[in-house]
Amino acid sequence: MKLDAIKLGLATAIIFGVAWIICSLFVILAPGGMMQMSGHMVHANFEGMGWSLHWPGFFVGLVTWSVFSGLFVWAIATTYNRLLA
Repeated sequence: MKLDAIKLGLATAIIFGVAWIICSLFVILAPGGMMQMSGHMVHANFEGMGWSLHWPGFFVGLVTWSVFSGLFVWAIATTYNRLLA
Protein backbone atom coordinates (compact mmCIF):
# COMPACT_ATOMS: atom_id res chain seq x y z
CA MET A 1 0.00 0.00 0.00
CA LYS A 2 1.48 3.34 -1.05
CA LEU A 3 1.33 6.31 1.26
CA ASP A 4 0.40 9.81 0.18
CA ALA A 5 3.63 11.43 1.33
CA ILE A 6 2.35 15.00 1.06
CA LYS A 7 -0.82 14.37 3.07
CA LEU A 8 1.06 12.38 5.70
CA GLY A 9 3.68 15.14 6.00
CA LEU A 10 0.98 17.80 6.28
CA ALA A 11 -0.93 15.82 8.91
CA THR A 12 2.28 15.40 10.90
CA ALA A 13 3.05 19.11 10.70
CA ILE A 14 -0.44 19.96 11.96
CA ILE A 15 -0.27 17.51 14.86
CA PHE A 16 3.20 18.69 15.89
CA GLY A 17 1.95 22.28 15.76
CA VAL A 18 -1.00 21.45 18.00
CA ALA A 19 1.31 19.56 20.39
CA TRP A 20 3.64 22.61 20.52
CA ILE A 21 0.72 24.87 21.42
CA ILE A 22 -0.49 22.48 24.15
CA CYS A 23 3.02 22.11 25.62
CA SER A 24 3.49 25.89 25.57
CA LEU A 25 0.21 26.33 27.44
CA PHE A 26 1.39 23.85 30.08
CA VAL A 27 4.66 25.78 30.43
CA ILE A 28 2.70 29.00 30.96
CA LEU A 29 0.18 27.45 33.38
CA ALA A 30 2.49 25.13 35.34
CA PRO A 31 6.11 26.08 34.75
CA GLY A 32 7.51 24.22 37.76
CA GLY A 33 5.73 20.99 36.96
CA MET A 34 6.76 21.12 33.32
CA MET A 35 10.39 21.79 34.28
CA GLN A 36 10.35 18.78 36.59
CA MET A 37 8.68 16.57 33.97
CA SER A 38 11.16 17.71 31.31
CA GLY A 39 14.02 16.83 33.62
CA HIS A 40 12.59 13.36 34.20
CA MET A 41 12.19 12.84 30.45
CA VAL A 42 15.91 13.43 29.77
CA HIS A 43 17.23 12.04 33.09
CA ALA A 44 18.51 15.43 34.22
CA ASN A 45 18.16 17.73 37.19
CA PHE A 46 16.76 21.05 36.02
CA GLU A 47 16.28 22.56 39.50
CA GLY A 48 17.24 26.19 39.53
CA MET A 49 16.56 26.63 35.83
CA GLY A 50 13.66 28.56 34.40
CA TRP A 51 11.62 28.80 31.23
CA SER A 52 12.06 31.65 28.79
CA LEU A 53 8.96 31.61 26.62
CA HIS A 54 8.19 34.80 24.70
CA TRP A 55 6.03 35.38 21.63
CA PRO A 56 8.88 35.35 19.08
CA GLY A 57 10.26 32.10 20.53
CA PHE A 58 6.80 30.58 20.61
CA PHE A 59 6.24 31.27 16.91
CA VAL A 60 9.75 30.22 15.86
CA GLY A 61 9.32 26.95 17.75
CA LEU A 62 5.86 26.40 16.31
CA VAL A 63 7.00 26.91 12.72
CA THR A 64 10.26 25.01 13.17
CA TRP A 65 8.73 21.93 14.78
CA SER A 66 5.84 21.88 12.30
CA VAL A 67 7.93 22.33 9.14
CA PHE A 68 10.76 19.98 10.05
CA SER A 69 8.49 17.23 11.38
CA GLY A 70 6.36 17.45 8.23
CA LEU A 71 9.41 17.30 5.96
CA PHE A 72 10.89 14.41 7.94
CA VAL A 73 7.73 12.30 7.70
CA TRP A 74 7.31 13.24 4.02
CA ALA A 75 10.85 11.92 3.41
CA ILE A 76 10.04 8.71 5.29
CA ALA A 77 6.84 8.15 3.31
CA THR A 78 8.59 8.91 0.01
CA THR A 79 11.37 6.46 0.83
CA TYR A 80 8.83 3.86 1.90
CA ASN A 81 6.93 4.23 -1.38
CA ARG A 82 10.15 3.83 -3.38
CA LEU A 83 11.07 0.70 -1.44
CA LEU A 84 7.70 -0.81 -2.41
CA ALA A 85 8.47 -0.47 -6.13
